[in-house]
Amino acid sequence: MVAQKGKDLLLKIDSDGLGAFVTVAGLRSRTLAFNAESVDITHSESTGQWRELLAGTGVKNARLSGAGIFKDQASDEFVRSTFFNGDVRDWQVIIPDFGTVQGAFQITSLEFTGQHDGEVAFELALESAGQLIFTVV
Repeated sequence: MVAQKGKDLLLKIDSDGLGAFVTVAGLRSRTLAFNAESVDITHSESTGQWRELLAGTGVKNARLSGAGIFKDQASDEFVRSTFFNGDVRDWQVIIPDFGTVQGAFQITSLEFTGQHDGEVAFELALESAGQLIFTVV
């Protein structure tokens, strides 16, 4: 993957529960992180007393985060109501020239900040709530 514009990394949410994805407006930064817990199976006869891990096990999860400004009242309300309702919705992360990650996520953090001489900004964090599907571009 060659260098890409950060603004081309898109975060989208299923707006109607039927697969109509809309871009979360006003994001200035976004991050996607994958994690996998390991299962330690080290025992007294492990070679050289080196840790051994059991392949294909452990819990996988993903975390999405973003920060920006709301561009319109509709996108502000949609994200806010999704958080306060505790909804688990399908989200997409489009990574240019790489692929799309799609699956269920829940907003776990929603923060608003503002300075007296600037705009109101927000930060949100999402945690995966099921299997994610990666589609290659």
